[in-house]
Amino acid sequence: MYIYVTINFIQIPKLFFKKYKIMKIKTKNTNETQKLAQIFAQNLTEEGAFVSLFGDIGAGKTAFVRFVLKNLGVKEKITSPSFVILNEYKGAKMRSNEMSVYHFDLYRLENEGLKTIKEELREYSKDGVLTFVEWADFGADELPYNRLNIKVYYEENNYDDTRYYEFEPVGEKYEVLVQKIKAEFNKEGLK
Repeated sequence: MYIYVTINFIQIPKLFFKKYKIMKIKTKNTNETQKLAQIFAQNLTEEGAFVSLFGDIGAGKTAFVRFVLKNLGVKEKITSPSFVILNEYKGAKMRSNEMSVYHFDLYRLENEGLKTIKEELREYSKDGVLTFVEWADFGADELPYNRLNIKVYYEENNYDDTRYYEFEPVGEKYEVLVQKIKAEFNKEGLK
């Protein structure tokens, strides 16, 4: 019996796929989280990205997206799409190109609700678009194979701003991105 994964919305046995190394980063405060977001934003290309975000309520998924988008020049107020499912932002600058940004939150969607946005997820996984999907675990079967998974978490009973980020590339494009982020984060003297 095989475990299947969905690749560009087609199910294929998992045994055919390379497992990429997960990069772990700890930020001790909001300034370090902003620096991580800045490094992330600076390393994005005109191809855009599909970023799946995982983590508990209050872990910092939306805050990370907000910091990234501010670094890309988005002027609009960046909010959680929890109640509207999708926020669209204009004005993100990748190098010299302006790019649309789509920010999904799948938390409130049941199986039937997910089916209604399946086409949007497909459309916004194409090159030239930057897409963030919070609570991506609720839509795992609808995510493209090539993507970057980011898990955000904190230690229970630790009430400071320390956050842990696990960057898991899925596809070679994202493996290169993660390596660049790690190198620059370390160059800044952060671990």
